[in-house]
Amino acid sequence: MLRFALAIFLGSGLLFLVQPLLGKHLLPAFGGAPAVWTACMLVFQSLLLAGYAYAHLLTSRLSPRKQAWTHSSLLLLAIISLAAQAWLWNSPLLPEMSQSASDWPTLRLLASLLLAVGLPFFVLSSTSPLVQAWFFEAQGDARPYRLYALSNVGSMLGLLAFPFVLEPLFILEKQAWGWSLAFILLAVLMVLCAISLPKKKRMEQISEQKNEESAPSAGAFISWLSLAAFGSAMLLAATNQICQEVAVIPFLWVLPLALYLLSFILTFQWEGLYRRSWGGPALWLTALGITALMLFGQDLPLLAQLVIHSTGMFIVCMVCHGELVRAKPGPRHLTSFYLALSLGGVLGGLFVATLSPLIFDGYWEYHSCLFGSLALFSWKAIPAASPKFRPLLKWASALGLIVLFSGLFFHIQLYQMHAATSSRGFYGVLRVDHFDEDKPQTHRYALRHGQTFHGAQFVEHPSEPTVYYGRDSGLGRALAALAQDRPLRIGVVGLGVGTVGAYGKTGDTIRFFEINPQVITLAQGEGGYFSFLKDSQARIQVVDGDARLSLQQEQNQGEACYDLLVLDAFSSDSVPTHLLTREALSLYRARLKPQGVLAFHVTNKHLRLDDQVMRLAADGKLAALRLPSRGKKPLTQNALWVVMSEDESFLKKLAPSRQVQGADDPGPDVPVWTDSYSNLIQLLK
Repeated sequence: MLRFALAIFLGSGLLFLVQPLLGKHLLPAFGGAPAVWTACMLVFQSLLLAGYAYAHLLTSRLSPRKQAWTHSSLLLLAIISLAAQAWLWNSPLLPEMSQSASDWPTLRLLASLLLAVGLPFFVLSSTSPLVQAWFFEAQGDARPYRLYALSNVGSMLGLLAFPFVLEPLFILEKQAWGWSLAFILLAVLMVLCAISLPKKKRMEQISEQKNEESAPSAGAFISWLSLAAFGSAMLLAATNQICQEVAVIPFLWVLPLALYLLSFILTFQWEGLYRRSWGGPALWLTALGITALMLFGQDLPLLAQLVIHSTGMFIVCMVCHGELVRAKPGPRHLTSFYLALSLGGVLGGLFVATLSPLIFDGYWEYHSCLFGSLALFSWKAIPAASPKFRPLLKWASALGLIVLFSGLFFHIQLYQMHAATSSRGFYGVLRVDHFDEDKPQTHRYALRHGQTFHGAQFVEHPSEPTVYYGRDSGLGRALAALAQDRPLRIGVVGLGVGTVGAYGKTGDTIRFFEINPQVITLAQGEGGYFSFLKDSQARIQVVDGDARLSLQQEQNQGEACYDLLVLDAFSSDSVPTHLLTREALSLYRARLKPQGVLAFHVTNKHLRLDDQVMRLAADGKLAALRLPSRGKKPLTQNALWVVMSEDESFLKKLAPSRQVQGADDPGPDVPVWTDSYSNLIQLLK
């Protein structure tokens, strides 16, 4: 029993540990978008489906000894692929990302994932169903499903180990090497399991003594498929919803996935735990509570919103997976059961990752999953109820679904109430809001990305800097102090609506770096909403692609350096941590002229990013100054900038009353981020 249990536990842990590890490595090259994790999950679910199909074919078509030889050969190939990666990239699992990800980002992401972990992940994904089948072959135990609960325990511990143990303690390269060594240990365990297999299938021996168990019907397969699909879709939809509100960090990916796995553990280990008598009411309360939160609870604290969304997702998954346990077949057909679960997971992932962006202009898959899960539960539970109560349950369910649909539909309409236009792409939902059309002094258009404003322009004052970029802001003060007779060359990481262009003077050059093509088209005037770029007196240049990669290419080409480099990519829900590392700061300094200035915009609803920026300045021996400003609504809003330079006297001119952190000061007591280490959890407010 021990070797089978260890193999399943270790295999599942490695399977789910590599997901946040790879996601974090690939995230910077794709602009820190929430869609990175969704696309990663789709790839992992697809490989999981392939692994389950492989396990089903292997156990149904080959003798135990041939299964052992085949799988051992595949394990050897996977180890060879990891060794080849270590030789090519100096580390397994971590492909080099050297190109801009703006063109066809989803395809590039999928290709990178398959190249990095395709074969090892495929082998790992087959471990749980294959070892369960082998355990039944070797031991004759009629309850191999209990090993499935152990599998999910391993998966959950692997997930939780990443943000709480591995990420704070080890750089990515060490994590990748440790994972690869553990994979080799798993291969040894699998060989030990294979050695204990009999020559002849135990299932065939049993069928000679007993009547063969009937194969599952098409209806049963569709039922398994539907329940698994709704659980998977709800996981990804809830993750998207949560990441809109906070940041795209591994912890907020791991939390919903850990709860998803916990629902599997509870339902499969303790089969009597789930009951429709409590599952149905809990599901209804969950759906109505989440609807009320979306309608009336946007101002609730972050923790409260996180708890409500996570609890709702967990209840939906408990009901879906509890229903799966009620409908599971005998051990003879366990691989076909797991195949249906995996296929359902892929279908749920496809709905969220590929279909939803095509049919929705917002993150409405969350609403769809809430409504659909209740409809599915009603469809399954009402026919099984007592005939005396069926009419009442039908009418109550119909009324409840109408109320729920109305609430969700009203939330969508409320969300879009001020929208002049809305679009959804790989990098999220962009919406242009239109305010006070009947009030000329405050008539304005504002760009919103998720829950974050990225700039606004007033129709009556089109040349006035707004929102976080007012003349009293840290940026406004720095530009006023830099004003000279000679033209300035300014670089801006993050375009928004192009507000910085309002500061441009004749002879100046302002070069914007933006990864989202949809933002570029809006800022350049599509739809007639924004004209900062078009009206600017400076020469405007817009570079499409990841800012850090583009700056690196500039350095290689020896292009002119900047008087001011503005880093304005950190106020949104997707914080690109690769722009706040020691290596990134070194690149920025290389692109500055002597005595040049760096200005970091660190206004953020949930994160104390100014601490990390000040620590970076101290690490780089630069003087730094925090510059908060109070907004004068509706024109400007409260903003926080950190300005740094080698010239400490320049910073003292910006705010004589504020304390400048000197080049030799230690800075805040937080670890300096590098390309191999970052931890956003420590900066949560």
